[in-house]
Amino acid sequence: MRRTVTAACLLLAGLVTGCADGQQEPAVSKASASATPSADPLVKFTREVDNAQLESYATGIPVADELGAFPPQWCKALAEGHSVEWMFGVGGLYPMGLDWGTKKPDAYQLVVLGVRAYCPGREAAVTAELRNAGVY
Repeated sequence: MRRTVTAACLLLAGLVTGCADGQQEPAVSKASASATPSADPLVKFTREVDNAQLESYATGIPVADELGAFPPQWCKALAEGHSVEWMFGVGGLYPMGLDWGTKKPDAYQLVVLGVRAYCPGREAAVTAELRNAGVY
């Protein structure tokens, strides 16, 4: 299931970027584009979540759109000066959906992966906060 979700995200990102104007690019551009990693943070995030093999998602990673909605919100909250503790509590940004949830240790790992993909300049502060709290 994990591989299917990641493959679907990669395929969707390729379709969106490759077919935006309906014109084909020269073969050189396509070859060089496929050799570089995707700049889409959702693709990077879902790939890293898949690679992390989080226990919470042992039976399958939540839909990329649902799970991928959290990192931009985390980055916004961090930019406003909030902590991970605030985000997961008062901020209401704990990673869960209607039919899926995330165990606390996995949620901490997930926020690091999300920040790394969406607002990497904040990763050091997030990991320092989590280490100081003894949870990362």
